[in-house]
Amino acid sequence: MGGRADRDYDPVPVSTPATPRDFARELRRWREARRVSQLELALRAGTTQRHVSYIEQGRSRPGRAMVVRLAESLELSLRERNALLLAAGYAPVFPESRLDDQALQTVREALEGILVGHLPYPALVVGRSGDVVMANAAIDVLVAGAAPALLEPPVNLLRLAVHPDGMAPRVENLAEWGRHILDNVRAQALRHPDERLDALAAEIEDLLPPPGLGPDHIGFAVPLRLRCEQGELQLMTTLTSFATALDVTLGELHLEAFLPANDATAQILREREHARREHGGDTGSLPPALVVGAS
Repeated sequence: MGGRADRDYDPVPVSTPATPRDFARELRRWREARRVSQLELALRAGTTQRHVSYIEQGRSRPGRAMVVRLAESLELSLRERNALLLAAGYAPVFPESRLDDQALQTVREALEGILVGHLPYPALVVGRSGDVVMANAAIDVLVAGAAPALLEPPVNLLRLAVHPDGMAPRVENLAEWGRHILDNVRAQALRHPDERLDALAAEIEDLLPPPGLGPDHIGFAVPLRLRCEQGELQLMTTLTSFATALDVTLGELHLEAFLPANDATAQILREREHARREHGGDTGSLPPALVVGAS
C-alpha cells in the first residue's frame, strides 16, 4: 500500500532501547480504552487501517510524527503523549516546567489577573489531582474553619470539600454535591488512568454519606449549598482548561471559578470582600503563598 502514511518514518534518533512491541502494546491499550476501532483511529490520524494494524502487531515502527498524530487522535494528555513517545523509543517533545519558572511567567501573571478579576467570588487554579496551585482571596469562604492539617501544602480541594474536618459540616447538600465531585474524579481517572486519582476517589467515597435518590432526583450536578456566617450560599462552578497547552504543567491545570446562583449569594460575597479589604486583606488560614489579590 505505498501511501504517505505507510512511509511516515522519522529519522530522529531514538532515546531509549524501546522495541516496536512496547509501543504496539501501549497503542492497543489506549485504543481499546478509548473504544476506537483501528479504522476510526486511522482516519483520525490520516493514515490507513493496514498501517495501524501493522503497528499494533509490532511489524511496523512508526516515525515520531506518526506517534504524535496517533496520540493526538486518542486525545491523550501531554504527559501521556510523552509516555507514548518513550514507548516508541523517542524523546518526549512536551516540556514540564514549574509554574514559577521564567518560561511560564507570562501565563502565571495572566492566571493571577483572572483570579483577581473574579473577586468577590472564589476562584482557584488546581492540578490534575485537585491540589491547589493558586487562589484568590475570596477562597476564605471555602476554607473557613477547616483543620490546619487540611490546609498544609499541597492543599487538595477535593478532599477539603468532603472531609468532616473541612467543608463537609457546612455543606447542606453534601450527599449530592459530594457525588458530583466523586463522579468527576472517577471520569477523569477512567480517561486518564492515575493511581493517585483512584486512591482519591476511594477516599472521597468513604467520606460521603449515602446518596438520597428519591423520585425527584435530577442528577448530582447541583449548586453547592454552603453555610457561612452571613447565611447560606448557593454556588455554581465553571471549569476552564488550557486547550492548546504545549507544556505538561499547563496541560494538567484548570481554573475552577465559583459563581453565585442567586442574588442573596452575590450580596453576601460582595459584603465579605468589602469587609476583608476593610480589615487589611486577611485571607484566613490558607497558606499566603497560594493566595493572589490579598491586599
